[in-house]
This record gives sequence, structure tokens and C-alpha cells, in this order.
Amino acid sequence: MTEQFKLYCFAQSGNAYKAALFLSLAELDWDPVFVDFFNGETRSEEFKKINVMGEVPVLVDQDKNISQSGAILHYLSLKTELFTTNNSDLKLEISRWLLWDNYKLTPNLATGRFMSLFLPEAKRNQSVIDFLLGRASASLKILNNHLVDREFVVGDNVSIADLSIAGYIFFTEEFDFDMSPFPNVISWRNRISKLRNWQHPYDLMPGHPIKR
Repeated sequence: MTEQFKLYCFAQSGNAYKAALFLSLAELDWDPVFVDFFNGETRSEEFKKINVMGEVPVLVDQDKNISQSGAILHYLSLKTELFTTNNSDLKLEISRWLLWDNYKLTPNLATGRFMSLFLPEAKRNQSVIDFLLGRASASLKILNNHLVDREFVVGDNVSIADLSIAGYIFFTEEFDFDMSPFPNVISWRNRISKLRNWQHPYDLMPGHPIKR
């Protein structure tokens, strides 16, 4: 595959990391394009010409602009035939976990992290943070139970379900969030980090540390 992908991203975005991690693990030719989220770039009219939703990540593949991390992962897996399967039942299971992550885990963990780390202290609402991280913990309990005697989320190999769920898991040590009740998730996270070409989001994408 000779064409070069572009990924609009920034280092603190777990959703962008999901796509960047696929590109890195797959050894695809890609360039990160830094988006200055913390200084309002995603809200600019110029960026909305790239993605009307005003969000990262955005994957550019020749004449295609693809947004939403789940759609990007699905697109890349179809294009490369990597991190997927030919088994129709397992494909359905991959989709199930991908949707679960996008609805149950990522929104709560990501928003709780954002409010804990990136909002000014005066604007932080601890009861809201506790609620969000409590829901994230409930989701991680489900994942932890699922990973008993499993190396990866679906089947015997890493899939886009793993890459999606891993998006925010590598940020949990930055703020007050206890991962110790989820030892199977920690072991799974460690397996992901040992994959060839794995990198931490702060090393894989531009924008760390934040410059205001």
C-alpha cells in the first residue's frame, strides 16, 4: 500500500489515539497533522471545512475525509484486512464491543479525565466527575470479567475492538482513577503495549506537553 494517510489529531485525544495506534501497528505510511484543540482550533470555521462536526480524529485517504474513531477503525480494517477476521460471528462480536466502547466506556472515562485534568479547578464539579468515573468503573468491571482467560477482547488476536477500547486506558495514571480493581484489564493493557510498533499516545501524536 503506497499512498500516505493523514491523521488530524493531538496527543491528549484518546479517540485520535485509536486511529493512530492502528496506523502505527499496521506499519502504514501516515503523517500526523496537529490540531490545536486546547486553543480552539476544532471550533474554527477553517477546521469545520475538514470535519463539519468540529472533532478529531479525521483520517484523510486521498479524496476521503473520514471522521469518528469507530468509522476510521472500520474503514482501515476493511482497506487493509488487518485487525479483523473472516469469521462472520467474530466480526459481529468485534462490532458489538466497538459500539460498547463508544457508548459505555470512552464517553465516561474521557469526559471524567477531561474534567479532572483540563478544566480550571474553579470549574470542576467533583460530583459530576465522580458520576462519570463511576460509570467508567462499572464498564471496566464488565471488561475485566470478559477478559478472564482471554488475551484479547475478541478471538485469539488483537482486533479493532482492542484498539478502540484501549484509546483512553493509557491515560488513567494521569488523574485520580484507580485501576487496581481491574487486574485483567491491566494485563490486557500490558499485552497491547508489547505489540510491535506500539507507542504511547504522547509519543505517537504531536501536542505534548500542552502549550497555551
